[in-house]
Amino acid sequence: MALKVLSALDTAKTQWYHFKAIIIAGMGLFTDAYDLFCIPLIMRLLGRIYYNNRQPNDTVFNDDDDNFVIPKLVIAALVGFPLLGTVLGQLLFGRLGDLVGRRRVYGLSLMVMVLSSIGCGFSICTSPTCVLVSLVFFRFLLGVGIGGDYPLSATIMSEFANKRTRGSFIAAVFSMQGFGILASSIVTIVVCAVFNFESKPDPKKATPDEADIAWRLILMLGAIPAAMTYYWRMMMPETARYTALVELNVNQAAKDMEKVLAVSLSQIAEDEPDLLSVGQNPASSYPFFSKEFLRLHGRDLFSCAANWFLVDVVFYSSNLFQSQIYKRYIDQKYPKYEVNLYQDALHVAELQAIVTICSTIPGYWFSVFFIDRIGRRKIQMMGFFVMALVYFSLGIPYSHWATNTDVGFMVLYGLTFFFANFGPNTTTFIVPAELFPARFRSTCHGISGASGKVGALIGSIGFLWAARDQNGKDKKTKEIKGSLIGLGVVCILGLVVTYLFTPETRGRSLEENENENENGNEQHA
Repeated sequence: MALKVLSALDTAKTQWYHFKAIIIAGMGLFTDAYDLFCIPLIMRLLGRIYYNNRQPNDTVFNDDDDNFVIPKLVIAALVGFPLLGTVLGQLLFGRLGDLVGRRRVYGLSLMVMVLSSIGCGFSICTSPTCVLVSLVFFRFLLGVGIGGDYPLSATIMSEFANKRTRGSFIAAVFSMQGFGILASSIVTIVVCAVFNFESKPDPKKATPDEADIAWRLILMLGAIPAAMTYYWRMMMPETARYTALVELNVNQAAKDMEKVLAVSLSQIAEDEPDLLSVGQNPASSYPFFSKEFLRLHGRDLFSCAANWFLVDVVFYSSNLFQSQIYKRYIDQKYPKYEVNLYQDALHVAELQAIVTICSTIPGYWFSVFFIDRIGRRKIQMMGFFVMALVYFSLGIPYSHWATNTDVGFMVLYGLTFFFANFGPNTTTFIVPAELFPARFRSTCHGISGASGKVGALIGSIGFLWAARDQNGKDKKTKEIKGSLIGLGVVCILGLVVTYLFTPETRGRSLEENENENENGNEQHA
């Protein structure tokens, strides 16, 4: 029989506290997306500041030269080390969330994010090597904080939400990423517009010294929203499910939820708590590293980790498109020696904002609206299927798209983001927070997310090397065509894994999901 306090959480009406929790938990995801998607904008500035190889007496200006171009090894470091930090953060904070409590480490992950964001802006020195090494170091630490926020935010939101709208609440937390992407574009536009208005540098002359402040300011401003929620994170009570099911303190769970649910203690307190029902049953006392865990939950953990890995390989491979889109809509329209560094970054930010508003944010909010109506499994399968169609539509006739980056290409580009977010990019964040027992929930979410970020490393860095500096146009076109078709195959594989291994979690309490999956996996064993 379910505890009264957990039943009250499962049947609670949507109230102000739920929306407050979405904002508090979502700010970490906001910062994650801000820092990830401001890097393409920052790199346009860094290329002009630290890789300006022209001499003062040069009089020939060739827009096809390699001036202002950041070496791809440096780009790989700027992109890859934060992802490595995220892998570490998800594993570390995910495990700590189960061992010492969600609330106790929730504020720590946020402070790591905030301080490392500020550290990125204060990257020491002004020489290219020193600045970039320092920036990579702080971005690695930033990744650790971001990684920690994934399992904690998802787990906390799932354990506070009611079972009827739990998916929408977790998806709303994740949707804050869309606003983080948009904020990175808006901040870049504003900062670059102000600096350009004040200095109006000549793109054919030396880059002004004050430009070194602009990119630092953009990075540091992203820490403000997250820092503003630190106090409220510290004021949040521990989740009732952790307190009751892991710490076995049912009375304290009831007292904490009395404040959250605005109900009297007599309605949710147990007369005589049955400890056998909240974690003392010997059959439920197996440790995480055990054959029993693998037998009961290994299938679900494989499903969550594999799907997250596959979608991130695809989602983070967008640099295949970006280089071509920038060339068509930025570099050809605004030759680099006709626009200064602020105008260059501003144009890229404008393009990123348009894509975000038209495809990324709508995809997130379609998930919020439909996740508890259609279900996680169907949305994930649909997303993988449509993304596969889009990648095949890009890859098979790529010889056409390589020279015709037109409206049709941009529509397909936007659809990849829309159906990633109204699809597996959102559902892979939700499902691991619903499938596993309370004492393993944060750990399993962290493992699943870490698997995803390994896929992100392959998607972002692996395809970076495939898309840049190839020998000859035909060979490059052939390689990118093969990569795009390969991404379509990855999406089909995600569809198959979802169909075969991913259960539906909609409309059931977390404990019902746990029990059903344990019984189902016992039958498979």
